[in-house]
Amino acid sequence: MITPLLPVTPSLRLDNKRALVTGASRGIGLAAAAALAAAGAHVTLMARTASELEDAVNAIRRAGGSADALTVDVTDIDQFNSAIESQPICDVLVNNAGINRPKPMVELTEKDYDAVMGLNVKSTFFVAQAFVKRLISDNRAGSIINVSSQMGHVGAANRTLYCASKWSIEGMTKAMAVEFGSRRIRVNTICPTFIETPMTRGFLSDVEFRRQVLDKIKLRRLGRLDDVMGGFVYLASDASSLMTGSSLMLDGGWTAD
Repeated sequence: MITPLLPVTPSLRLDNKRALVTGASRGIGLAAAAALAAAGAHVTLMARTASELEDAVNAIRRAGGSADALTVDVTDIDQFNSAIESQPICDVLVNNAGINRPKPMVELTEKDYDAVMGLNVKSTFFVAQAFVKRLISDNRAGSIINVSSQMGHVGAANRTLYCASKWSIEGMTKAMAVEFGSRRIRVNTICPTFIETPMTRGFLSDVEFRRQVLDKIKLRRLGRLDDVMGGFVYLASDASSLMTGSSLMLDGGWTAD
């Protein structure tokens, strides 16, 4: 009898890797940073508020992870570029910083447009650009995880501007995957449904809106932060080494119909 040679499952560990997470002081960004640190990566948490970043970094360290903080407003492209040049090259980028201003389209202002598209699209683009330049300069492989949304795949009332920004992220991700695949730089999105975070708490407190959301989620519950953490580890690790230009849907089945 011949014993078959079994393939070996790629590791989900991130030991000796460095990761940068934007918008990392709370919510999904902090969850991503905590997950990557727990998998062995050294994580640099980036956000605008120094006090919140310090609390987040200390929490990760108390849990046994390795982390530091970088206080930067990613909408200031020059500030970001200067900050990132002073840091060691990272292997993983989680492009998470983003906002939403849910309103009927006819009520949206130019200021709303500039705020949402400026952070969700412009900053995501130039943060990724700076990250890729560093990888290319060192002939280094890497993984970029752009935080998108189920709203990057569907439409919704009062979400026209947010949908526009997230559909842009999806297109940007696919184009980057095409352009940088030969350089061993993978680019994917992670697409959560409504996750209970400080950003979503306000509109999810509306009973009717919450009911409408739960009607669309096939699992009939809102997402939790721990629902998305494994996705970040997967996309950052060798376990997803053949995945690029794709979307990891963590939407509870929202987009299934």
